[in-house]
Amino acid sequence: MLGMLGHTLVSLVDNIMVGVLDPINLAAVSLGNSFVFVGMAIGIGFSTAITPLIAEADSEKNINKLQSTFLHSIILCAILSIFLFSSIFFFRDIMLLMNQPVEVVELAMPYLELVVISLIPLLIFQALKQFCDGLSLTIYPMYAAIIANVLNVIINYLLIFGKFGFPQMGIMGAAIGTLISRSVMLLFLFLIIRYNSKISKSLKGLLSIKLEKNMFSKILNIGIPSSLQMVFEVVFFTSAVWLSGLLGENPQSANQIALNLSSMSFMIASGLSVSAMVRVGNQKGLKNYRDLRRISLSILLLGLLLATFFALCFILLNNILPLIYIDTNNILNYEDNMEVVKITSKLLIIAAVYQISDTIQVIILAALRGMQDVKIPTIITFIAYWLIGFPTSYFLGTEKMLGSEGIWIGLFTGLTTAAVLLYIRFDILTKKLILNN
Repeated sequence: MLGMLGHTLVSLVDNIMVGVLDPINLAAVSLGNSFVFVGMAIGIGFSTAITPLIAEADSEKNINKLQSTFLHSIILCAILSIFLFSSIFFFRDIMLLMNQPVEVVELAMPYLELVVISLIPLLIFQALKQFCDGLSLTIYPMYAAIIANVLNVIINYLLIFGKFGFPQMGIMGAAIGTLISRSVMLLFLFLIIRYNSKISKSLKGLLSIKLEKNMFSKILNIGIPSSLQMVFEVVFFTSAVWLSGLLGENPQSANQIALNLSSMSFMIASGLSVSAMVRVGNQKGLKNYRDLRRISLSILLLGLLLATFFALCFILLNNILPLIYIDTNNILNYEDNMEVVKITSKLLIIAAVYQISDTIQVIILAALRGMQDVKIPTIITFIAYWLIGFPTSYFLGTEKMLGSEGIWIGLFTGLTTAAVLLYIRFDILTKKLILNN
């Protein structure tokens, strides 16, 4: 859970520290990151194919299969990271065609151009992280995430506000902090894998492994649908940023704050989903399908208990949490800041409700991925988010309808549809495996 929180905490820190400047800067970071998050979703979603394959090989004690999966995965993730870096640069001009506030776009452009470079170290790190996760060595990626976030806070403080003689760079300081911290995160985990005796022993003779078309195909067959699943969800949520931008700077800033807060609790569920993926992958390798189902449902129950806790926090603190991001002493932007707080407090009530659905869909999706069942879940996520959720957000999210709240009702609708359909898929599949075993 802490390892998964690492990615989101970088964004959380950037938003909090930039939010002190003014709502326009916060909206610019939000818009810039919305494009980077699409690239992250593709890469991180693809890399999740590594974990169940490593977990399966580990439970089978098949060192050759484990090493082959690792080597082929690193190569594919490195190629994908460079492709995504190039693609986002190519598509950055889309911002100009989205009817976003001009002053927000002017600030977001240079921020995006620098932060997008961090995708390269981030996605290579993800390949290493998923390998460690597959071996149940999740503590090392957690250490890397903690170090990266501490470094990001320090660099942000020095460069955003120009402290201790450093230049005051505003949101560009946040971009530099993100790039450096993600690079250090990769370096740290690489050194762990290189010098940790347990890990290095399992990779001894790695370079003697031959590259095989079948292994590339196996990873791609799981990785591409897994990537699409995450893209469908992330772009669905990113669309909320874009739709809120049509309502103005303040709704866009409020939307970003609410998304940032809800993503914290989502990453807790995502951390549990990694556990589900690893443990299900282990049980699949052992062909122990009763324990596979029991473990999945146990993790789901734990996730729902935590989701209920966070839902209560959002409901009880909906007027207080937005103040973390806002400088209430800023007289110049006081009215704008208070409007942002007012909108955010309403969105957090909706976020509280969809915590349950979000937790169900992410944990069950991971369990299915651990079973290497990815094609049908990909279709389910597309239907839930883009045939049901997004049209609802688009229709209800205009000024004539419900505005920002309408956008978030659409998010809730999409997540709930995904949760119900994915659980039905999981229930049918696991009962069939138990019956036929």
